[in-house]
Order: sequence, then C-alpha cells, then structure tokens
Amino acid sequence: MSNTQIKLYGPFTQLVSLKNLPLKGSLKDDQIDIIKNAGIIAHGSKIQAVGDFEKLNAQLKGKNFETEYIQEPTVVVPGFIDAHTHICFDGNRAADFASRNAGISYQEIAAAGGGIWSSVTHTRNATKKRLVSLMNKRIQQLILNGITTVEIKSGYGLSVEHEIKMLQAIAEVKKKSKINVVPTCLAAHIKPKDFDGDERAYLDMILNDLVPLVKNEDLTNRFDIFTEENAFSIEGSKYYLKALKQKGFDLTIHGDQFSVGGSKVAVECGALSVDHLEVSGKTEIEMIAKSETIAMALPGASLGIGCDFTPARKLLDAGASVAIASDWNPGSAPMGYLLNQASILATFEKLSTAEVLAGMTFRAAKALNYTDRGVLEKGKRADFQMFPTQDYRDILYHQGSLRPSGVWCGGKRIR
Repeated sequence: MSNTQIKLYGPFTQLVSLKNLPLKGSLKDDQIDIIKNAGIIAHGSKIQAVGDFEKLNAQLKGKNFETEYIQEPTVVVPGFIDAHTHICFDGNRAADFASRNAGISYQEIAAAGGGIWSSVTHTRNATKKRLVSLMNKRIQQLILNGITTVEIKSGYGLSVEHEIKMLQAIAEVKKKSKINVVPTCLAAHIKPKDFDGDERAYLDMILNDLVPLVKNEDLTNRFDIFTEENAFSIEGSKYYLKALKQKGFDLTIHGDQFSVGGSKVAVECGALSVDHLEVSGKTEIEMIAKSETIAMALPGASLGIGCDFTPARKLLDAGASVAIASDWNPGSAPMGYLLNQASILATFEKLSTAEVLAGMTFRAAKALNYTDRGVLEKGKRADFQMFPTQDYRDILYHQGSLRPSGVWCGGKRIR
C-alpha cells in the first residue's frame, strides 16, 4: 500500500453533489446535480475533483494514487451535519417521557424536579472520564448514521466548575474523534436552582467568571442561550448575547419553542442560527427570512414532546434558510437518529428531497459558520457517505431505515 495522499473513490451509481444550490429559500428536486457512474478524487482531506469515474481515472494516469473501488450499486451524498445536540450528559429521563405521554406538560415536569435539572444532577455527579466514554459511544452511533460533523453543547453543568468539566470532556472527545466535533457553551440553559441570585446575576457570573476560563483554555468560540418563559427572558438574553458578541464569540439561540421572542433576539443579535421555532408565527417567519440567521428545525423535540413541528415549509417559502438537526438529548429528544427525524419532518411539512438534504448538509454547515463542507466539489472537505441503492430518493423514502454502507471523513473511511 502506497503512502500517497491522492485517492480515487468510485464508481458510484449516482453522486449527489448539492453544488450550486442557494443557501436560502425553497428547492426543487430537479435543481439537484446528479452525476452517474461517478468518482471522487481527494488529496488528503480535501476534494480535488468530482466527475465521471472513467474520466477521473484517465486524468490520474501516470500519477501516484490509490483507488478505492466501490463494487456494489451505491448513491453518494455529502456527510450529514448534526448541528444541534446535547450528547454530553449522564442519566436517563424515561420518567419524564412517560409523564408527558400521560398528559403532564414539559413545564410541569420541570417544576416538579424533572426536566433539565434532572440531567444537571446526573451530569454534575459524573466524572469527566465517564462523560468522555458516553460521548464516544454516542459518536459511534452518529457515524453509523452518516454524521461527519456534530455540534455538542454543554449546559448540564450550570456552574463554573461543571460547565468547564463538560467543555473539557467535549474537547477531549474532539481531539480523538473520527468525525468533526464543534463545541458550544450552553451555560445559559436555565438558571440553576442552587444559584443564589437573579437572572442578571447568573448571566454576569457566566460572563465574568466562566467566559475568561473558556477563552484561556480555548474550549469553544460558540455560545448558546435558552430564551423562554421558564428559562431566560428576552431582555436578559439580549444583554448576555450582546456582551458575548463584543467578546468575539459566535452565537446561537434556543428560541420560539414554547413562546415567541427568541427568534427576534437571534435576528437582532446577529446569531448564526435560531433553533426550535415550533411556535413561530407569520411575524417571526418573515423576520427570520429577511435575516442571515439560519432557522434550525429540531423534529426530534417535536416527536419527544408531542408538539407541532417547526413550520419549515412556510419558512422556506418565505425565503429562509432551514437546517435540520436531531437535538439529541436525554429529555425531549432521546432518539438521536437525524435521518429518521428529517424524513418524518419532510412528510408532515411537505419538504422536497433537495430541501431535506440541504438542511442536513451545507445549510447546517452555515449554522456552524462553516463553508468548507456539505457539498461535493473541488476544495471542500472530503466528507461523504454512500447508501446501498441506485436512486437517491430511496434515502428519504425508507424514512431512516436505509443506513449508509460507507462513511468517509476527511478522505478517511470510518465505516
């Protein structure tokens, strides 16, 4: 085996590049660029060329390269990007799920000691080593499902000590992971029950005590806040996010999940994305569509809580950019299977295959402030996956039961 970094992959029955599709607005399937009998040339972690396999093979004649032959009929698409997860956690909230199914609301469960605080208690009690081990197991599941970039939030620590522990655990996983890991600080998840002070005092504690440690250890350049009636107010969220913006951090927001207001904060503060949006109405939809903020649909939370889906169809038709993520967490979205969730969302919101694939690839990448992935073309990361089928439409048709038979991240096969 040669040590060359140049590799040719293929032939693939169909290659869905997703190139030249707009970042915002609705998409039709006939806009998808499909190459038949296709190949990919990668030089190290980057794509060097995409096109007809035989022509690419001839193009490399006389050069030092390796070929990874694909024998079976397959469709290759960009690796999926799960841009909103909470997979750094310990504990189980099956009791919460049972209670919701019995008619008790998410807010009532939280008030009774369940909800986020239950996960905080378990995660605080976990060692960093245990959190790393649990995340690594969950990342193995992500790989099996074609995820090549995952965002992981803190937010179950809710103190300087435990938020740092979570972010350090995420950093350790990032360093050794086969896929790309993007850490986000969600210390403003809820105001912890054991904090002696009001909302502003807690947010100031994060800004004055936690943020300097995060910067010193370079643990993340992203911060999130849960803007909601039972979490942080609109005024408090604006104060917090504007302070973080001045410090140079990227922003994202949990907004419009149970009450509106979060999306307005996101747009006004220049957040990369606003995530949830299950209760967003016409005003919120139009505002998001006119902005550069990505609308992040989290169908797993709708399935877990039993509420409406993000109005993805209306957002796209209004001109917004819609990404789709799993929200994998121990409480409201325990499934963790992005493709299943996205397929179900597509059915209820009448989304085209192009819109769903874009929402899990280059539009999700933009929500993480990346432009180097999510599309199969020259210069992009060689993050891709193949499905054992001859028609790309089968990927959603099987609603997640069709799993990728091969996954590559940075040109390296990891499945």
